[in-house]
Amino acid sequence: MVPPGIATTGRLAVLCGPTAAGKTAVAVELAARLDAEIVAADSRTIYRGMDIGTAKPTAEQRRRAPHHLLDVADPADRFTLADYQRLARQTVVEIRARGRLPLLVGGTGLYIRAVVDDFSIPAVSSDHDLRARLEADERARGVGHLHARLAALDPAAAAHIHPHNLRRVIRALEVTLLTRRPVSAQQRRGVALGAVTMVGLTMARPRLYQKIDERIEAQLASGLIDEARRLLAQGVLPDAPAMQALGYKEIAAWLRGEYDYAEAVGRFKRNTRHYAKRQLTWFRRDPRIVWVDVGDLAADALVAGVHAIMDAAFVTHGRA
Repeated sequence: MVPPGIATTGRLAVLCGPTAAGKTAVAVELAARLDAEIVAADSRTIYRGMDIGTAKPTAEQRRRAPHHLLDVADPADRFTLADYQRLARQTVVEIRARGRLPLLVGGTGLYIRAVVDDFSIPAVSSDHDLRARLEADERARGVGHLHARLAALDPAAAAHIHPHNLRRVIRALEVTLLTRRPVSAQQRRGVALGAVTMVGLTMARPRLYQKIDERIEAQLASGLIDEARRLLAQGVLPDAPAMQALGYKEIAAWLRGEYDYAEAVGRFKRNTRHYAKRQLTWFRRDPRIVWVDVGDLAADALVAGVHAIMDAAFVTHGRA
């Protein structure tokens, strides 16, 4: 638990890292030790009905530790970074009011930064005509064209967005073009949520890729294809932001006949490995994160190690 005499008021703990690193299992055990409630920081677990492909916490894990911001949006709806930031910061305040510690857990770096640093997010409504023109331009000129255009207009923003993350590239261009100001100049830190302790889980790349492949095979065996079919049957469009999630996108393309099943699984695994690499690149830029190498640590030893780091940080903050 949090060391005696160290108040949780004004504290925020963060557990982050790449997909398949084991964050959920560690967070559940950690929550019990820290008297914490978990706030999900994942851009896909927010959607209802997307359970298998997003590796949501199981019913047993949710019973053992309170989880927040799961299943808060319909897959057919648009859920923005600003929506998440508002809900997450409100949830943090409510958890603290109960005398407990908020534990932010996930792999979506932008979500975590939006909460921890209270980025001001440009209040610019979507321009569907502009987006359609930008998408058509990318198709006509080839992958990477829009990212290069963004780099010319806003190098700082382009440096933090992968060229293949077309949705974020288009949003950055949209804000920049509509406001005539670089989006990076409009994203400033606001009021911090207090003292933050950040721990990241990592492991050797070959081991991480193996775990990714194993998890994908387990997801497919557990009914991911039926889950994707059900979402499409419910009217969720293939190009909806929710359906761009790893796994759903590849399975939906296979269901449409764009390629065979083996190609769909191969793309799912490859794209997930690339995503994990991008996650690590993002998180490595934040010097506040203390990294723990999962390696061959037993589950108890891993939780104890993360717990010790957070305890020490609480003591340090308490003396500050």
